[in-house]
Amino acid sequence: MVALTKRQKLNKIMNDFTLFSKNFIYIIDNNNEKIKFDLNSAQIELHELMENNRFVIVSKARQGGISTFTLAKALWRAVKNDNENILIVSYKLDSSKALFEKLKQMNEWLPREKYPELFPKVRRENRDELFFENGSRISCLVAGNKSIGRGSTYSYIHLSEYAFYSKQEMQLLSAEQSLMKGESSQLTIETTSNGTGNNYYKLFMSAYKGNSKYKAMFIPFYHELYKKQFKHDHDEAENWYKEDNNGRRLSVKDLEDDEKVLYNAGANLRFLMWRRYKLLDMELQEFQQEYPSNPMESFISTGQSVFDQAKVLERLNYTIEPIERKVLIDELPTILHRYINKGLYIYHLPKRGMKYYGGCDTASGGGGDYSTISIFDSEGQQVVSFYHNKVPVYLFAEIVNEIGRYFNYAFLCIERNSYGLPLLERLRKDYNYLNLYKQKIFDQKGKKKMQLGFMTTVATKSILISDFKEQFERGLINVECRETLQQMQLFQENANGSTGNKKGEGNHDDLVISVALYVQGAKAGKFYVDIN
Repeated sequence: MVALTKRQKLNKIMNDFTLFSKNFIYIIDNNNEKIKFDLNSAQIELHELMENNRFVIVSKARQGGISTFTLAKALWRAVKNDNENILIVSYKLDSSKALFEKLKQMNEWLPREKYPELFPKVRRENRDELFFENGSRISCLVAGNKSIGRGSTYSYIHLSEYAFYSKQEMQLLSAEQSLMKGESSQLTIETTSNGTGNNYYKLFMSAYKGNSKYKAMFIPFYHELYKKQFKHDHDEAENWYKEDNNGRRLSVKDLEDDEKVLYNAGANLRFLMWRRYKLLDMELQEFQQEYPSNPMESFISTGQSVFDQAKVLERLNYTIEPIERKVLIDELPTILHRYINKGLYIYHLPKRGMKYYGGCDTASGGGGDYSTISIFDSEGQQVVSFYHNKVPVYLFAEIVNEIGRYFNYAFLCIERNSYGLPLLERLRKDYNYLNLYKQKIFDQKGKKKMQLGFMTTVATKSILISDFKEQFERGLINVECRETLQQMQLFQENANGSTGNKKGEGNHDDLVISVALYVQGAKAGKFYVDIN
């Protein structure tokens, strides 16, 4: 192999960010020592993601080194290329100042005297901008009420702690419009979460599900990078645990149920001892917001969750994938084809002689709330989940009829409130669907009668949710739908005793209600048709 010349080595380093950072960028580590910036595993993962995507969004636990990575990346682009225009935005003034000071320090430590041909000098420096002799500039600004990047065009924009911006949607739109259209331009977002009532929640979850131009990356608290980053804290936690346990270290047999989920997901015993240590001084929800193990944990920051979150998270780790479209296309009626794995998810095909029970929650179809169907077999295994927010009632009735009949004429418990009443009428009159839940009521004369569907009131909703909670937490039903489980993570009891989804744009509880209705249908023990 021919040895590279010095010039070839330098060119190779300058054209590879991982080599550039390792050779030319210096930072201050947790021991207050100046060291070369050797990318950690999360930073390498982000770098590789950015190599192939212009739009990237990162949700993270604290102190993952993403801001440091971004500053180094910005400096690399600015000194390597002429006329780069780079913008780094933070959510408050002191954060912006801290970022800019770290950037200046990185720049001052570049070996300019040794390699003057590689690193252009700073032509102008003010309180929030570095302007280099090659025409490149890096600006650090605060996200205020004005549009980001107005009046300029940028080759790289980074939004730091975006979840804490005011007017997030407007700011992001402005940033995207200010981004150059070339293939080398990039926009990255990194932040810890700040609840669900904001644009960031909607943006990240859309990217996480693969429904966005943004590519999502999540860094859990037990990521490989934290083994080194939190080594001192982990040592301290382990010593604390040993002092309380006669010198014995935490073992797998000592783990609580929620810790077993984390252990199976990749959190080693040192991480779990550290977690216990941190929970001495903070509530679980506070820990989950600061150090989440999955994206949804980071969003649950206030309110009282109705469902046992450890059990919900454990179930999320073991759900199965829905049956592929190619398998179902010849099985299902034509009207259902357009919804296969786009709102309609089938986890198990119907079995001959098996009784099925389901719940339905009906919306207008105008794009707000979702119309939902959840069907389970008589053993409590979920077989179907349907949710769609643009299906009018008349079409939803046809969908319910077809799905119900396909699953051995399933017994359906339908909420009769609001749009549920016309759904019931269409099922009975237009489709002659007979296997429907009937609720016992009393008229003003005290006479008992039966009416189709389940009427939800303050009193009956408490029964709905309480019964669902018991069935789920006792393991009597098996929920496969990830969207349902995610809604269960956001379903909470409010201060006035009412229950519902956590308030915020894009939050829904329609699938929670349809599963709860299924539970009532199964409890009734009725089946009005013969399937043998």
